[in-house]
Amino acid sequence: MSDTYRFKMPLLDAAQAQKHVTINESLVRADVLAAATVLSRSAPTPPPSPTDGDAFIVEPGSTGAWAGKDGEIAMFLNGGWEFVAPWPGATFWVQDESARVVFDGVWIADDTTNSPNGAASLTRVLELDHTLSLDASSTTTAIIPDKAVVLGVTGRVITEITGATGWSIGVPGSIDRYGTGYGTGLNSFAHGVSGQPLAYYGGTSLVITAEGSDFTAGTLRLAVHCLEIQPPAAV
Repeated sequence: MSDTYRFKMPLLDAAQAQKHVTINESLVRADVLAAATVLSRSAPTPPPSPTDGDAFIVEPGSTGAWAGKDGEIAMFLNGGWEFVAPWPGATFWVQDESARVVFDGVWIADDTTNSPNGAASLTRVLELDHTLSLDASSTTTAIIPDKAVVLGVTGRVITEITGATGWSIGVPGSIDRYGTGYGTGLNSFAHGVSGQPLAYYGGTSLVITAEGSDFTAGTLRLAVHCLEIQPPAAV
């Protein structure tokens, strides 16, 4: 056996010279994997300027140096990419999602109820920072996923809103679904719940509407609290 079972760390050979090289390589690999943190699992290509110690879960279909490594853990070590295949139960924190994922044949969110064949119910919080348009209303990107069941939408003013004396939040066709009369000062917040859990068909934007006058400045941190369902894994 030349490598360890899980982390694939190189082992010393009998009477090996330059032992420190092998030991240091093993320690670096263990340092990254034991931290159990990756930057993303949705990057389609390697970043242009990675830093030693950066780690990712390779998105299926990735290209470049990650081609053919779908689902593996990619680590940038000593100036190059190294890969480890995940093992059942491997658990990592994904920084750009602020979520934990676990490997069970496929990577799934750790806050799930899942079947033995990969069907799952996922509890998710999707967040974005939105700079308000200088207008009477401002529309986000399609933050609500297709077929998501939304429990509510929350938000926080992270840059003071000016111009308007208040604001409401909703979706196209129901611009105040998640509340009205929210404050404009720094750290004012929105806390809107769906009257009943509400399913959306197709990606859906949030609409923020000014009250009193048009927006002249301001940034909101918005969060959609929702449930998603996942079919059984492919056979």
